[in-house]
Amino acid sequence: MNWLYLGIAAISGAAMALQGSLNAALAKALGIWTSTLIVHIIGLATVLAIIIIASIGFSSFTKLGTVPWYVYLGGFLNVLIIYAVMRSIPEIGVGNATTAIIVAQISTAVLIDHLGAFGLKKYEFQYWDILGIALLAIGARILLME
Repeated sequence: MNWLYLGIAAISGAAMALQGSLNAALAKALGIWTSTLIVHIIGLATVLAIIIIASIGFSSFTKLGTVPWYVYLGGFLNVLIIYAVMRSIPEIGVGNATTAIIVAQISTAVLIDHLGAFGLKKYEFQYWDILGIALLAIGARILLME
């Protein structure tokens, strides 16, 4: 197991919880769709600045037509994710929303790994995966108890 990449993934998880909270606060002030647009504009500006400052990435644009069409659905899913987070956090709280997100995310990830979907490396399904998902679901149920 590569601890560096586990650390990077953990930072991503913390950033997701922060992002969801900040986006929900923005949506409360501006509305969900306006906030979704603002978040994407800021994201675009950030990525563009990184590409320009670091002088990386522009050569990859020549390969846009060489990838399967469905990989571009990530942009659509990004809008769906941000909308769903902004919509759910004010209603059920950051902890409950994040719990539901994580359970669905892990279950979907195990399936994608098992299938090797989208050209990703295939990881054989292990029976421990069922136990892990079950324990995660039990933990989620405990967290969601009111």
